[in-house]
Amino acid sequence: MLISRPFLISLGISRVYAATATTSAQTSSITGCHSHGSSIYCIDGDGHEVLVSATSTPTTGIPAQYTGCHSHGSESYCMDGDGNDVLIQEEETEAEGTEDSHSEDDTHDHEESSSEAKQSCHFHAGVEHCVGEGESEEHSGSSCEIKARDYNIPLRIGTLFVVLVTSSIGVFAPILLMKLPFASINGVVSTVIKQFGTGIILATAFIHLYTHANLMFTNECLGELEYEATTSAVVMAGIFIAFLLEYIGHRIIVARKSNKKSAESTPSEPQQTQQKGEHDHSQDQQQQPTLACLGHNHGSFDLTGPNSKFSVIVMEAGILFHSVLIGLTLVVAGDSFYKTLLVVIVFHQFFEGLALGARIATLQGPIFPSKAFMAMAFALITPIGMTIGLGVLHTFNGNSRSTLIALGTLDALSAGILVWVGVVDMWARDWVIDGGEMLHAKLSKVLTGGISLVSGLVLMGLLGKWA
Repeated sequence: MLISRPFLISLGISRVYAATATTSAQTSSITGCHSHGSSIYCIDGDGHEVLVSATSTPTTGIPAQYTGCHSHGSESYCMDGDGNDVLIQEEETEAEGTEDSHSEDDTHDHEESSSEAKQSCHFHAGVEHCVGEGESEEHSGSSCEIKARDYNIPLRIGTLFVVLVTSSIGVFAPILLMKLPFASINGVVSTVIKQFGTGIILATAFIHLYTHANLMFTNECLGELEYEATTSAVVMAGIFIAFLLEYIGHRIIVARKSNKKSAESTPSEPQQTQQKGEHDHSQDQQQQPTLACLGHNHGSFDLTGPNSKFSVIVMEAGILFHSVLIGLTLVVAGDSFYKTLLVVIVFHQFFEGLALGARIATLQGPIFPSKAFMAMAFALITPIGMTIGLGVLHTFNGNSRSTLIALGTLDALSAGILVWVGVVDMWARDWVIDGGEMLHAKLSKVLTGGISLVSGLVLMGLLGKWA
């Protein structure tokens, strides 16, 4: 049975075997004809299998060959034994025709299931985002509901102790190293750890906390905020809060110390009358200290210096705020991302512990109990956050509006506090404010401190790629 050319075109068989000039010259006939089911296939002059538009029947059989092959435009034809033209097609044309016969509904269902199977899920600051293959987050239409999954609870409990040990090593190491008996080694170690810690704090504030807060406030599940600069405004509020706490605290410390010195140095009545004119000016200077003294590491008012206990407490408050969030978001992350995030958090906590421990180590007094308590608070806070995460593991929805606002606000406030502490209390007071240890230091110490500072910035900034 012969099939006419118009009939083939009406069936949608549009990709035909197009012979080039060279092939046409070589293929004057097709031979070795055989059948696959009711279809006839032959071998052309190049050894390729081609489909013949004729079909075999029990009565007609299969010709051994087709001769007189020629072309009409881009289509190739050969002649059968009766002198009729038959269309020669590529082998895959039939398969294409079969694919085209699928209904649109079946194709749509297949695409949906394929897209669902190939969803790409990732985490921003512990909040999961899932998009289909080839989709962008802006057009993904991702769900804001809780995503049910199985969590590896034993793994999370075990890694809680890993984080505890790592944080403890990081924060206690500088405190113990500062007790080395060798002054020269002690000085180098102190410079390296302190400046490395400064870089860590700055990178944590800008790369981690500020970025995470912005991701929370721009999450599509939160909706569009009327005030676009919400993240920056909350960070600015954190900076102001840190400034206000330090300013008021330092004023109180200065006033108390001034009153104490005044009471201790007050002479008897006859002596006071006799020496009043001579010492008025010097007493005014001693009893009326200004906040300009706050940048000094020496003098009568060392308690208000950058290494004072109050300044370190403000710094630790900013660190503790976001450390509890780190523990929470680590635990609620999916198993597919948990191990990667854990490695990043372990390094993050170790480096941040070094930064805090270096400042605690400069405080006056013995390690126990004050310094040890401050260090232990940092070591425990992230495991406490992880414990909270374990308690809410199956009910925590990182994409709920209230959660996004809470996490975003705390991250932004913590960022502001650490910006103030990092830039003012650590960087500026060590390097540019009168009395800073690096302002008039030797070139070797400046280079050591500078390299350590940049190393802290780079390493913590690099960790920001994953957390």
